[in-house]
Parts: sequence; C-alpha cells; structure tokens
Amino acid sequence: MDTRFTYDDEYLELFDTWMKDQGFTKRTQQAYLGDVRLFLTSLGEKELSTIEAIDIMRFLTKMRQGGAGDAARNRYLSSIRTFFSALIELQMVKNNPSIAVKKSKVEKNSVPTFLSEELLSVFLQSIEGKYQIRNVAMFLLMSYAGLRVSELHRLNISDFNRGTNSLMVLGKGRKWRVIPLPLEIVQVLERALVERLEARSGSEQPFFVSQFGRRISIRMIQSIAEKQFGQLKGQFMELQGKSFSSHKLRHTFATMQVLAGTDIRTLQELLGHASIQTTQIYTHVGDKQKQEAMNRVSTFIPVGMGI
Repeated sequence: MDTRFTYDDEYLELFDTWMKDQGFTKRTQQAYLGDVRLFLTSLGEKELSTIEAIDIMRFLTKMRQGGAGDAARNRYLSSIRTFFSALIELQMVKNNPSIAVKKSKVEKNSVPTFLSEELLSVFLQSIEGKYQIRNVAMFLLMSYAGLRVSELHRLNISDFNRGTNSLMVLGKGRKWRVIPLPLEIVQVLERALVERLEARSGSEQPFFVSQFGRRISIRMIQSIAEKQFGQLKGQFMELQGKSFSSHKLRHTFATMQVLAGTDIRTLQELLGHASIQTTQIYTHVGDKQKQEAMNRVSTFIPVGMGI
C-alpha cells in the first residue's frame, strides 16, 4: 500500500476520528491536529513507515529556531507521540519513532512573564478601531478578572449577571466558577453589549461576536492581542526581544493579586486552577518583588560600618 501523504491526507482524518473516540476536548483536537499538520508538511513526501526520530528532532529544532520555547517544544512532541500512538492502534504503522526523542526540561517554578500596571494601562488605552469596546472588554476580563482565552471564547450573554455584577465562567474540566466584577468592568461590559453585533444563529448568544456575526474564535482573540503587543513593544525598548501573548494578561492578573496580598486559596478559586500547585507559581513573583525591594533598600546602607 502506498503510504505517502500530504498535510490533508487521510491520516489526519483518522487521527481526528481517533481523538474524538478517545474523548479528547475540541480544543485539544484542534491543537494536536495543527501541530501534526505542521510536522507532516515539513516532511514533504516522505513515506510514513520511514519516519525516524531524527526527522522529529529536525522538526522540533526548526520550531525552536522559530521561537518555540521548551514548553511549546514539548507540546509539539506530545502531539506527534499521540499521532503515532493512534496510528499504531489503528494498525497503520508498527513503531512510534517519537518515543526515542526526549522531552525538554521545563523549570517548574519559573516566574511567569507579566506586565507592570503602567504597561498594562498603556496596552489597554492603545486599543483603537471599529471594535475598540469589544476588544477592551475582552482584555479587561483577562487582565482584571483572570479569564483564559478559551473562557472568553465560550462566554455567553447569559453568563453576565447584572444584578450581582458577576460573571459565570466555564473553565477547564467543564467546571464553573463565579467571578465578582468591579463596577468599572461592569460598565465596559454593558457598553460592549450595546455595541455588540447580533449573532447570526444558534440557541446560545455569545458575548463576544466577530465581524462575521459568529462567536469570536480563540485564534482571533490571540491575533488581536498579538497586534496590540506588537505596538506596545514598538513604544518601549525594554520589551524588545521578550515574548508576549494574550495569556500574559492572565499572568498579569495573578501577579497583581499576589502583590496586593490575596491569599493563595482565593487566587486558586479566581483563576479556576484544579490544583493549588499550579497557583503557587505566582508566589515566586511575590518573592522576586520582595528581593528587588530589599536590594533597593541596601543601596542606602552606609558603607564602612566597621563590620
């Protein structure tokens, strides 16, 4: 049997069907399919049975050179491993060459990148255009309420309770959490609803709608954020060379909460983390800030104290 393929070949369809049968979430399916499609495209017309670990290493190296960090590299590798596991189960191949490729070591307690309050203010105030209020509302919910991109995407009008000034958020694992909202955010959300485009169809009414009258996609939210971050980096030289994405707004929210003295359990609830260990990474941000504060104080200690 000819096992040559292109990126839109039957193997991706089989992989998609297998993931659905396994109960993978829609978001995970899309992410894995996108990763595997990139991998297969990089191979040209190489036969499936001849793919080796070195082919996967070359692809991962290319992704790293393109800016992918250790975590992103590991996700690509995970996608490829799952792809070959599916094909083995479907009796399309006999071996999984990705098993021989090691994962990158990711520092578990690395301090996440975030924006200062000043830079966040500049970021939000720089948003302009026809959909300014919609975009400001989205990024306010990420940076001052801690929502994920996927949660913005899923948000419906019915999730906004104007009586209690709160938001019902459907997070990971299909778990709901309630986020109390400051009055300033409530006012922006109300204005966003006034200017909101009417959704074309469907029983649900998405809160954020694209210019085409459909629920705004995760990728569109990310693209809008990337554009705004690009403008911000153009204004501030200290941001050059740093990587910023929409998720950094959620990091910023968590960081501000830690610096404001919010306890770790409350922050866990606000962020919708299943494990408190995930939340604890932000305590290191507080530790870093404390160290920097003490370093600044040390410059005022008189020299020559006879010690």
